[in-house]
Amino acid sequence: MCAVADEPVQHFADATAQNTRAANVEAMARTRDEASVPEVRLSDGTIARVVPSPYGGGWELDVDGTPQSHVDLDDPTHLHFEYIARMGAVIDRMRMPGQPLTAIHLGAGALTLPRYIEATRPGSRQQVIELEQTLWDLVRENLPLPRGASLRVRIGDARAGLGRLPAGLHGAADLVVSDVYSGAQTPAHLTTVEFYTEASRFLAPDGVLLVNVADGAGLAFARRQVATVRAVLEHVIVLAEVQTLKGRRFGNLVIAASRAPLPTEWLPRLMAAGPHPAKVAEGREVDEFARGARVSTDADSTASPKPTASLFTR
Repeated sequence: MCAVADEPVQHFADATAQNTRAANVEAMARTRDEASVPEVRLSDGTIARVVPSPYGGGWELDVDGTPQSHVDLDDPTHLHFEYIARMGAVIDRMRMPGQPLTAIHLGAGALTLPRYIEATRPGSRQQVIELEQTLWDLVRENLPLPRGASLRVRIGDARAGLGRLPAGLHGAADLVVSDVYSGAQTPAHLTTVEFYTEASRFLAPDGVLLVNVADGAGLAFARRQVATVRAVLEHVIVLAEVQTLKGRRFGNLVIAASRAPLPTEWLPRLMAAGPHPAKVAEGREVDEFARGARVSTDADSTASPKPTASLFTR
């Protein structure tokens, strides 16, 4: 009986040892992969790297310990970060499914959304403005774009770069995305009513502006951003994880805004698209969210709040 009882224990021990050895081999391989990825120093002194994603599949652009982008080269429709998935859900509702879009992206990162649009809407025309040439070189070398993508990357400040875009884009963009970070913060000059006024000039009459806003408890910065965007574009919805939208934890909120009413049929579909638990605020909820918040101007703007370092601890 002892022999019979001992046998499965031995099998379990063998399996445990095999799993441990496999995990060690995988960890060593990942360490070698990370060590082989070149680092580049950006103009502000921070270090940018492209590293294997710790969440299984794909790669991350990491800037001084802050994950900026996730890219899956094998499946560009895989949107890992929550706020990017919410942006993707809005993009999916625009025009007819698969119809090409004209898009302007302020802030490149690893080009997650441009890759998504290229994969889901072939033939789209896209312009990207990225501040750092060295960052773009790092991404282009290590995370190459698909052949034939109609995408132009321009180097320079996002706001100044708007003034250098072709005049033919004025009033022609289906989508403008503002997702600009210096380290873990959005620069102050990209949070103002003057900035959003400049960006909105490129929108088609029913074009959509998407803004990524990061904020923590109380959401004072996010409330100002919603008030500021609404001063330029009348129709606004806000997408976020439930606890983030309640101001109970640091996280990302997505503002979607347009001159034209955003279709009401979007709302249940955006909720269903997740990531869950999802919340879409509109109408009176947005009124209440922005109540009492001052519009941000070039004279009094601030950068987005800096998250604590522990937020990105693996």
